[in-house]
Amino acid sequence: MTDAAILSPHGELIAPMTVRLERMLPGPIERVWSYLTDSDLRSRWLATGEMPEQPGAKVELVWRNDDLSGRHEQRPEGVPEERRMDCEVIRFEAPRLLVLGWGASGSEVTFELEPKGAEVKLTLTHRRLPDRGNLLGVSAGWHAHVDILIGVLRGGELPLFWANWTRLRGEYDARLPK
Repeated sequence: MTDAAILSPHGELIAPMTVRLERMLPGPIERVWSYLTDSDLRSRWLATGEMPEQPGAKVELVWRNDDLSGRHEQRPEGVPEERRMDCEVIRFEAPRLLVLGWGASGSEVTFELEPKGAEVKLTLTHRRLPDRGNLLGVSAGWHAHVDILIGVLRGGELPLFWANWTRLRGEYDARLPK
């Protein structure tokens, strides 16, 4: 049985207001790391923004989720075309660990990479979310963004971001405690 076979298809609640998502990605680790830290590559699956390598450095992330799949789709009502957020680099240990302070909410995102043969295990943990609404949106959001990353890394067709996010938000709502 491979690691990919035992990873959960959904993110898991590992503590109150903390979600963890694990995925196997095509390697090598340096390639995956570049998709976390290089603004141009990261823009293909998440958000743009220059990523300084030193702890304490500020990062402005800019999301344009309508552009991710390369196909037009309707975004959910009330969601803007572009979203900006100021983050802070907490830890930058190339090519295995990146920790970001996530906006003004006080939450934190950790990206851990571990080589597993020709693949790389990504463990993404988002801690200290402020409430259940954020937990649902973030769980579906990370899941949908990582689905795009997998498609980009594999060179396959990319899922429609908003359709995937909307479906996943409903799934997480049913899975996570009320």
